[in-house]
Amino acid sequence: MRKNSRFSVLLLALLSTVLLISSCGDRNSDNGDKPQWVDYASELKLDKNSETLKIEASVKSYIDGDTTHFYVDSSVCPDGILKARYLAINTPESTGKIEEWGKAASKFTRSKLESATEIILESDNGKWNIDSTGERHLVWVWYKTADGKDYRNLNLEILQEGYAISSNASQNRYGTYCTDAIAQAIANELFVYSDEKDPDFPYGEAQEVTLKQLRTHIEDYEGALVAFDGTVVMNSSGSIIVEEYDQENDMYYGMTVYYGTSGLNGEGLEVLSIGNKMRVVGIVSYWETGGVYQVSGLEYNRRDKENPRNIKLISQGHTAGYHQVDAATFTSEMNVMLEEEAVVFDYAGLVLNTSISMNDLTVNSVYTTPSGDSAGAMTLHCTASDGTAIDLRTIVLTEDGVKVTAERFEGKTIDVKGFVDFFDGEYQIEIYSIKDVTFHN
Repeated sequence: MRKNSRFSVLLLALLSTVLLISSCGDRNSDNGDKPQWVDYASELKLDKNSETLKIEASVKSYIDGDTTHFYVDSSVCPDGILKARYLAINTPESTGKIEEWGKAASKFTRSKLESATEIILESDNGKWNIDSTGERHLVWVWYKTADGKDYRNLNLEILQEGYAISSNASQNRYGTYCTDAIAQAIANELFVYSDEKDPDFPYGEAQEVTLKQLRTHIEDYEGALVAFDGTVVMNSSGSIIVEEYDQENDMYYGMTVYYGTSGLNGEGLEVLSIGNKMRVVGIVSYWETGGVYQVSGLEYNRRDKENPRNIKLISQGHTAGYHQVDAATFTSEMNVMLEEEAVVFDYAGLVLNTSISMNDLTVNSVYTTPSGDSAGAMTLHCTASDGTAIDLRTIVLTEDGVKVTAERFEGKTIDVKGFVDFFDGEYQIEIYSIKDVTFHN
C-alpha cells in the first residue's frame, strides 16, 4: 500500500505514545492483542460553565473531514458564516488534493452532523482563535442527536475512529483524551493507521476519457482517476477551466480543474497557462460548497517527466471558443446521442465550465455583494430580446483603475463573453473582465 508520507512519519511518533500509555496503565485493559474499546467521545463532557466561548450553530456546507462551514450569530462573524477548522485533528484531503481515506473521513464527519439536532462550537480558551490561513476558526465541535442525552465531541470521535492524525492533539484543553483516542486507533489499526487499501481511492492507471464523456456521465466517474485533453481558457483562484470542441454537436464541453492545494510549482504551473492545450490527470470529486463536480489531485514530477500521473503540455497558442449561444437555447433542453440512444440534458448543464458569448441582454436590476470575500461583485438580472431571463455574475470589476459599480450596467443592453457557472441551484454566466462586455447604449 502506498502510504502518504506525512502519515508514515507521524505514525512512528505516535507509536511511542502507545507504549507510554500502555506502560502507565490507562483506561484500556488487555483483551488479547488489542485493548478494550473506550468511547472517549462519550466520556468527555461539555462544560457549559467553563471560560471557553461557545455558540450554537447549524451547517451551511460540508467541506471535508476536518473543515465545515457553519451558520452562526453575527456577533461572532459579521456575515453569519463561521469557517470551522477542527482542533487537534488532521484528516486526509478529499477536495483539492485527494488522499487515501480522505473521502471516508469526509463522509464520517458529514454523517454525524447530519444526525445532529443541536450543534455547539467551542473555542479552546477565552477567545475565538483563527488558523494560519486567517479565515478559519479553530474550534471544538459538539453535537447532540435526538436519542442522545449528552453532547459528543466530534473532534475526539474522528480521532478515536481512526479518520485523522494528530494536529497538536496534546497541546489543548482536551489533550489527554486526544492522545488516548489516537493510541487506541493505532492499536486497533483503524483506517489511516491500517495496512488496508481505501476502497474509495483510485489506485493504478488513469481512465482515458474525453470531456464529453465526463460531462455526460459525471456521476459515474466520481472518485475515479481520469486523463483527458483540453485547452486552458481560464485560470483564477487556484482553478483552471479546460474545454474541448465537439464537432458532432457543435458545442464545447468543459471542466473545472482545481490545483490550489496540489503543490504544483515552476514547470508544473506553466502547463496551466491560458492558451495551452494540456493533458489533465486527476481525480473526479464533488465540490460540496459549489454543488458541482471538479477534477483535482494534479501532479507534476519534473525529475520523472514520463510519469503517467504527470500533467503534460501538448501545444500552445490556443484561444477560448466563446461559443455564441442565444438565451432560449441556453435555458432549454437538448438531446445528445450516447451509445446509440438519445439522452435529454439541460443545455446549460452540458456547457457548464465552458466559454460562451451571448448578445442583446438588457440589464433590469443589479445586486451587489455587500461584504465578505466577494464584496463588490455583482449579479446582473437580465432579459434577452425574446423575453428569456438570464443571470450574469461578475467578479469585482475595475475600469481604468476604478471599481465598476451597478450604475455602469443598470438599464443598459449589452453583449457579453464569460464562462458558464452554477450557483445556488441556477446556471449563470460568470464575467471576469469589463473588456468582455460590449455596451449598446
